[in-house]
Amino acid sequence: MMRRFDVSDLPVSRWKNGGGETREIASWPPYVEADAFDWRVSVASITASGDFSLFPGVDRTIMLIEGDGVHLRADGIDHRLDTPYQPFEFSGDLAVHCTLLGSDSTDFNVMCRRERCVAAVRVFDEASKLAPAEHGLMLCVRGQWQAGGGTLKQGQGVWWGDQPERWRISPASRDALLVAVGWSFLPEAAA
Repeated sequence: MMRRFDVSDLPVSRWKNGGGETREIASWPPYVEADAFDWRVSVASITASGDFSLFPGVDRTIMLIEGDGVHLRADGIDHRLDTPYQPFEFSGDLAVHCTLLGSDSTDFNVMCRRERCVAAVRVFDEASKLAPAEHGLMLCVRGQWQAGGGTLKQGQGVWWGDQPERWRISPASRDALLVAVGWSFLPEAAA
C-alpha cells in the first residue's frame, strides 16, 4: 500500500483539552481503533500550554517544524524543543507537560508501539538513497524534492506499508529539507 498526501488536505482533529489540533497523516495497520496502531504519524499545532496525552507502551519522536517551540518537562525530561528539524525522542508512558515558548508551534510527531516496531527519523538536506524499508514515510518540510519519479512540494509527502521500497531523493530547490521515517518490525511481531 502506498499513498501520497498533502498536509493541508488532511482532516483536523481538535484536542479535548483545547490546546491544539492534529492532522493524522497515516497509521498502521489502516482502519484500526485509535489506540490499536503499530505506528502513527501526524502534524500537530500546539496553541496553548498543557499536558500531552499518555500513550503507554509507545515510543514517541517529536520535531519542531514552525513557531517558537515548546518546553517539555516530565520525570527525567527537561527539554526545549526550539530548534526546527531536530527530532527528540521520549516515552509515551511519561506524563509530559508542554509550555509554549512564544507563538503557536507546529510539530511533526511519530509514534511506534515498542513491542511491535522501532522508528528511525532522519532529516535530509542533500541527495541520498534511503535504506530499504517495508514501512516508511517522507514529508517535504521545506522547498521541493525529487523522490522516485515525482516531485514533493512543501507539505507534501508519501507513505507506504507492507511493501519494500527503495528511494532516491534529491533537493529540487535551495535550502530544501525532507524528513523520512522508516519502521522496522521486531522479529517476534512479524511472526
